[in-house]
Amino acid sequence: MLILSLDTSTAACSVALHKDGTLLGCYELFTERTSAAMLTTLIDNVVAQAGFSLSQLDGVAVAKGPGSYTGLRIGVSTAKGLCFALDKPLLAINTLAGMGEQLRAYYSSDYLLCPMIDARRMEVYCALFSTSGQEVAPTSAHIIDEQSFQDWLTKSPVVFFGDGAAKCQALLGQNSNAFFPEELVVPSARTIGKLATEAFAAGSFEDINTFEPFYLKDFMTTQPKKAVL
Repeated sequence: MLILSLDTSTAACSVALHKDGTLLGCYELFTERTSAAMLTTLIDNVVAQAGFSLSQLDGVAVAKGPGSYTGLRIGVSTAKGLCFALDKPLLAINTLAGMGEQLRAYYSSDYLLCPMIDARRMEVYCALFSTSGQEVAPTSAHIIDEQSFQDWLTKSPVVFFGDGAAKCQALLGQNSNAFFPEELVVPSARTIGKLATEAFAAGSFEDINTFEPFYLKDFMTTQPKKAVL
């Protein structure tokens, strides 16, 4: 089972190649803007340097969101294009689930994991997972205040991480059950591919014709300022 995975949910652009769940190669770039050309180059490199060709892939996986509107469109459109061209199945993995997978092994079973992606102002995209990988609270757009997550923090220690966690730390950092890792955790194709291997084995494929990114919220644009005369 050879799976190519893409994650362009945020400014971190990454591609990975897994064979039977084992990571063969991964490229990650941390830039302000992700482009389709950049992503295509990373794909070609990771597949070729692992000694394979695109035609040998068994499936293509993509982080479906939530995240950056533009980044998600680039990743999903690239993944769908590959699936159409190669006649391969498409797998889509929640970006937050992929982030949670990065920390599962580091915490005991009494902890909850809360990956966070920065939205705007005091808002984050987040979800809660157990360290066994089970979704405890679904993905949502959450405005952070002093009362956020109090129901969960009274029951269990919660690990807040991702680029949205800094907003939470300023308000909840004094709670003895709130934990904030020092190292920034960013979405990565490494764990998207790991979860995609499980999805492939379960036959959890997407309809290439109708699949759309999981934006969670409608795309918002700012109105251009009028010129001062």
